[in-house]
Amino acid sequence: MVLSKNEVYMKAALAEAEKAFEKQEIPVGAVVVCNGIIIARGHNLTETLKDPTAHAEMQAITSATNWLGGKYLTDCAIYVTLEPCGMCAGAIGWSQASSLVFGATDDKKGYRTISGSLLHPKTTVESGIMEEDCRELLLRFFKNRR
Repeated sequence: MVLSKNEVYMKAALAEAEKAFEKQEIPVGAVVVCNGIIIARGHNLTETLKDPTAHAEMQAITSATNWLGGKYLTDCAIYVTLEPCGMCAGAIGWSQASSLVFGATDDKKGYRTISGSLLHPKTTVESGIMEEDCRELLLRFFKNRR
């Protein structure tokens, strides 16, 4: 079976989420892709760093902007296993990423629960990529915690 490019990159984001899972962090992973190359990876580190802003997206954005040498991700796609929260969507908006692709939706804290647009007007959004795999990892994590 041949994977689509979105599936290839989401698998890389899921590998990051697995790293978070292993560290007993909420298993969310993200990668930033520029010109077909993964230039940055990140996973949740809020417990490890004792920092509520250390979300996977924030880690990946910081790494990507460092790699590119500038604050804008205009030619980049951000892949994340869970719909970004408002904070992360705002950061994605400020970064002017060309696209956001996410797996599972977050009906409680996802950015789409907030009225108004947090993303840059030119950012395209695609959701539901490998949604079941992304959701299953989260469910397994929270089942183990309870």
